[in-house]
Amino acid sequence: MADKHLGIYLNDHLAGSTAALELLEHLEASHAGTDLARFVAGLRGDIEADRGELEGLLRQLQVTQSPVRKASAWVAGKVTDLKLRLDDREGGALRLFEALDALSIGIEGKRLLWRALSTLAQELPALRTLDYGRLIARAEEQRGRVEEVRLEAARQALVPVAAVSL
Repeated sequence: MADKHLGIYLNDHLAGSTAALELLEHLEASHAGTDLARFVAGLRGDIEADRGELEGLLRQLQVTQSPVRKASAWVAGKVTDLKLRLDDREGGALRLFEALDALSIGIEGKRLLWRALSTLAQELPALRTLDYGRLIARAEEQRGRVEEVRLEAARQALVPVAAVSL
């Protein structure tokens, strides 16, 4: 059944999840033993579960996982980590804020994936195996959780210390 364009689209999102998981692993390691690390670990578990849903769909549709996209996502994760390290060499608030920004954008992309597939499922019966309403709601919930932490990180990273103490 797998149309070439659908396969490309699904593999792109699978690659995005690889990059997100790489970023989450770095965050968890760099904040080990903190509430933030526990938050990130929970989010990582959710994203791994969503990735599993996507991998199952790829198998069902007989879409081959793209090793090139998988490798590109791994490289993109490393480049992102390097960029964040260069922006904030001390590993402080700016690095965390930018990482959370990237994760939030990725989760929104995942929500849009589920919405697109839900729409396509009306015409493609092979796509009707997933509960898209549940997956969309889960992405919205994840994004909401990240948003709370992201906004606090923004305050920590972008508000001058003098303004906070006034």
